[in-house]
Amino acid sequence: MTLSNRELDYSVGQWSSEIVSFQDEPLVLVDEHDRETGFLDKAAAHSGQGTLHRAFSLFIFNREGKLLLQQRAGGKRLWPGFWSNSCCSHPRRGESMERAIHRRLHEELGLQCELRFVFKFQYQAQFDNEGAENELCWVYVGHCDDDPVVNANEIEALRYVALDELDREVAADPAAFTPWFKIEWERLRRDHGVLLAGAALSSA
Repeated sequence: MTLSNRELDYSVGQWSSEIVSFQDEPLVLVDEHDRETGFLDKAAAHSGQGTLHRAFSLFIFNREGKLLLQQRAGGKRLWPGFWSNSCCSHPRRGESMERAIHRRLHEELGLQCELRFVFKFQYQAQFDNEGAENELCWVYVGHCDDDPVVNANEIEALRYVALDELDREVAADPAAFTPWFKIEWERLRRDHGVLLAGAALSSA
């Protein structure tokens, strides 16, 4: 059974419809050492094979140690309807990473919490002939039990999932998940198991 046919929890949180993403917003271009090389609008940065730019991914856990998982909105240019981590986006020109991660967490999920940097990595993933992700991505972990306010322009559905169950879902239907999430989740499970095991304690 694919994830799209599972009985999902659509009742998590409230919903909003604020527009927070713009195709002309300037992203930060970087080299493989994460040094800034210039700026490019979001649409162009994701065209063709993509131009390497700075990005971030957030993993938010609740008191039970479950991960808040989102299904990307159907209107997304890249990977619409795919399941992914709690929140992901890009810092904009002139914006610090610290400001960007908290801004986006509030814009997509209406949440505020402390976010801990874990690692960063570079990847390229081709969606189709016209668009791709090409990112140097910073990964953060946070803990929050507040009710999310879900931005319907960014998110199709939201649910909490236990770590072992998520492992089984990814193994059973990897095509249902975004490529960056699978890379990040494998590394978190492999190299940061102690951090994930303490998720429930950290939010208690």
